[in-house]
Amino acid sequence: MPIRAVVFDVGETLVDETRNWGAMADWLGVPRFAFFGAMGAVIERRWHHRRVFEIAAPGRDMEEEFAKRRASGWRYEFLPDDFYPDALPCLRDLRAAGFRVGLAGNQPEGAEEALAEAQVPADFIASSARWGVEKPSPAFFEKVVQTAGVPAAEIAYVGDRLDNDVLPAAAAGMTAVFIRRGPWGYVHAGWPEAAGAHHRIESLAELPGLLKE
Repeated sequence: MPIRAVVFDVGETLVDETRNWGAMADWLGVPRFAFFGAMGAVIERRWHHRRVFEIAAPGRDMEEEFAKRRASGWRYEFLPDDFYPDALPCLRDLRAAGFRVGLAGNQPEGAEEALAEAQVPADFIASSARWGVEKPSPAFFEKVVQTAGVPAAEIAYVGDRLDNDVLPAAAAGMTAVFIRRGPWGYVHAGWPEAAGAHHRIESLAELPGLLKE
């Protein structure tokens, strides 16, 4: 069946998260090089990304840290330079070609407002926090189908992670597109499970032409 809707993960698919993760390391007083090294260990061990704090900031109450940071005036935001250069042009090209475009990732609700404020060209923006379910749960992808308004077979889901994005999207009946970028993308590209992607791309600039074929 032809693809009618394209739904994107956010972090490391559309957005380079280096600035945000680096700022969190600074807040915790952890050297950035050490923090990113801990993140690499978490990825290799196939752990949830939040476990980076167990390595980089052991014993810290992270809910308390997040609350303190918000109280200090921090808010979730995406700056123009946070977006990968091919991200927004790809979204615009897909919409111009008649595809319904959505964003749905494991993000806090504040990310929805931040993406809207950044004027990201999308027909809908959703977060795991608002939906009350995280990837890779099948229920998350059921919400994607409901929100996109078309059958799963007519949706392409694009992400940088095999475990959270590609494999569960394929299991849900969607066309799964793996983009090799960001720390997860580079590591996951070497996993044998990468063969489970319907398409593998190096840049979002490839996507509009790929989906129109």
